[in-house]
Amino acid sequence: MVRLDRYMLSQLLVLFGFFALVLVAILWINRGVSLFDQLISDGQSALVFLEFTALGLPKLITTVLPIATFAAAVYVTNRMNNESELTVLQATGSGPVRLARPVLVFGVIVFLMASVLHHVLMPLAQQQLGHRQNEIAQNATSRLLTEGRFLHPSEGVTFYTQQIDDDGVLRDVFLSDRRHVEEGVIYTAAHAYLIRDEDRTSLIMVDGLAQRLTTATDRLATANFRDFSFDISALVQNDVSQRLDPDRMTTFQLLTPWDQLSRETGRSIGTISQSFHARIADPLFCIVAALIGFSTLMIGGFSRFGVWREVAFAFVLLVAIDGVRSTLQSPVRRDPELWPLLYLPTFISALLVIAMLWIAARPRGAFLRLLRRRA
Repeated sequence: MVRLDRYMLSQLLVLFGFFALVLVAILWINRGVSLFDQLISDGQSALVFLEFTALGLPKLITTVLPIATFAAAVYVTNRMNNESELTVLQATGSGPVRLARPVLVFGVIVFLMASVLHHVLMPLAQQQLGHRQNEIAQNATSRLLTEGRFLHPSEGVTFYTQQIDDDGVLRDVFLSDRRHVEEGVIYTAAHAYLIRDEDRTSLIMVDGLAQRLTTATDRLATANFRDFSFDISALVQNDVSQRLDPDRMTTFQLLTPWDQLSRETGRSIGTISQSFHARIADPLFCIVAALIGFSTLMIGGFSRFGVWREVAFAFVLLVAIDGVRSTLQSPVRRDPELWPLLYLPTFISALLVIAMLWIAARPRGAFLRLLRRRA
């Protein structure tokens, strides 16, 4: 029987790898199209695009793990049932509970992989991704040095340069600053330079004209200048917060007293509690996802029309439980004392699995007689 367990476990792992690869590829392409357009339009190279997609893979993989686990369990169980392998095993005295052992081991293996992703790899990847986003957003070249296009590096600001020379000189520069409601300023210059000094970025415009319109008095003031320095640091600052984020901290770092962590990150204790417990509850759900796919097919009897009804029921059940998991996150963020709610869907799923295996372990006629006797 140990050899049969290994056989079934190997089938589950192979199909899990296949479904996980397909789902990750689909989501990666879907996300990569928008990311590629965003980065390339900002002047970034293809290597930056590959780096960003690689850093986003851990989070993407954690999203598909429960689905891939469920799909592998359903596919393997259905195939073994169609090829009468489960029938032979049950004829030799192996009940549904006994047959569920390799599925449980499979779920535990996926749980361990998901735990590594949630506790270590995904926070580190998100942390590195945040740093790279900060670096790119602080890079004025990627935000401004695109010739022949009207760019909007910040709300109320429009920038245009007709040509960029090989030595970095910007020709025919136009800069409109409408960040203040009471007045707007337009700068035009024959050429300009970008100068970076630590965290400060300045645009040096040469041989230009400044036009200031005061809306309160409808007065336009103009001034010619030979050279003018315009601080554009505020235009290229990163929109991503520089403060610590619980989602970008490893679980070991989250073991810091949450009062202190709340002051350092600026996040509520409920948000920190939700981030911490979700890293435990989400991998646990992979175990019950595998068992739900197996046990639901085990309670279905033989049918010439196949087991599509059981598969549909199992899928709807999984989606409903996953929906409950998503809705329970908001109450925990508001009240950290409600953290047990994050484990409630997994607990309910485990009870459903035990009930379905108990039903599958008894002949249908005996189960119906038991229901009539209870009635």
